[in-house]
Amino acid sequence: MPLTSTDAITSALAPYSRFGVRLGLEPIQELLSALGAPQERVPLIHVAGTNGKGSVCAYLDSVLRAAGYRTGRYTSPHLLSWCERICVDGTAIAVDDFLALIRRIEGVLPQLTYQPSQFELVTAAAWLYFAEQRVDIAVIEVGLGGRLDATNVCPPPLVSVITSIGWDHWQRLGNTLGAIAGEKAGILKSHRPAIIGPVPPEAQAVIQTRLEQLQCPAVWPEPAQWSARPGWATWRGIDYPLPLAGEMQLVNSALAIATVQELQQQGWSIAPEAIEMGMGQTRWPGRLQWLSWQGQGLLIDGAHNAPAAAYLRQYVDQLGWPTVTWVVGMLANKDHAGILQQLLRRGDRLWLVPVPAHQSADLDTLAALARQCCPEVAECRCFGSILEALAASPPHAVVCGSLYLIAVVLGVHRNGVLTAL
Repeated sequence: MPLTSTDAITSALAPYSRFGVRLGLEPIQELLSALGAPQERVPLIHVAGTNGKGSVCAYLDSVLRAAGYRTGRYTSPHLLSWCERICVDGTAIAVDDFLALIRRIEGVLPQLTYQPSQFELVTAAAWLYFAEQRVDIAVIEVGLGGRLDATNVCPPPLVSVITSIGWDHWQRLGNTLGAIAGEKAGILKSHRPAIIGPVPPEAQAVIQTRLEQLQCPAVWPEPAQWSARPGWATWRGIDYPLPLAGEMQLVNSALAIATVQELQQQGWSIAPEAIEMGMGQTRWPGRLQWLSWQGQGLLIDGAHNAPAAAYLRQYVDQLGWPTVTWVVGMLANKDHAGILQQLLRRGDRLWLVPVPAHQSADLDTLAALARQCCPEVAECRCFGSILEALAASPPHAVVCGSLYLIAVVLGVHRNGVLTAL
């Protein structure tokens, strides 16, 4: 059977997966130097944070395109294809172009001290593609943390953004919110402006100290408010449509518009009409997204840490459902108790599923933990796959717990079993 386009890229990148997630800048610096330092030719906005990074990147990319700029956008992880990670003017890189970049990068590997990790190689491909596509500006999402992330080899950004600080990836970033904040604040650069989202006091103190050390002018924007116009929000006198669902988008959209205002102060031409159009045209799949399953509404959301789970629970509560069936799959290294405590309420059902092709948490262990977190849960079942769970799913079902699980659902949707609402 011939490889699909996604399979071809996955196969090409497979040899580099053995290096895992590697925090440190020396390998990516050496690789980019061998490629002619393409990152030096790309003006950028650098975005870090626990939650909200992808949404903020999507807003910024859409607004800048509406303003007439040629944009690059680099995000992770992808849902259905590696190509989603590298976009120019909102369009994912073509498979053949991606494979050609991988081959070119492999051509310089024999001269290197370090063999790149998968993320380092893809990051280098993004810089190379954006430079050669002559983008006016790129929106770059941090992969993990910030200080030692492979994206943090860029020249001083036009704006640095930290969207939020929460309890995630503590195994790599530190076992306190202050330590995690310190790693994410590593993207801040001397005298360069920063936009900072609402963060816990412990994290705020760390970020504020770093801002002062680097003499970074900073804006801490308050969340937007819902407008009297349905589906619109307002922030500091600016009204705009808000197509992405959930209360957290009041925070994320305010961060994006504050970033746009900083660009305006630097001389970038972004008219009010471009802000309105760009915000309204923003799309970011897999986050509070509705699908149709067997004639019923199915809500999907990544919700892979406790703060994201809290936002999801808040959104579901606003729907007025009497009880919820949570179809949950989680990776082994996540905050299982924190996520379950945020999601579960009396009378809810919890249907646990594995996350295919990843190191899933043990389902029986999760079931026992769920009963500790919420003894009033009505039912707790384990299924062999997400499709088995969906086939038995009653109304008011929500799939969550991992973006990799959401990718499986969207892959089925793409093949026609699910249809978009």
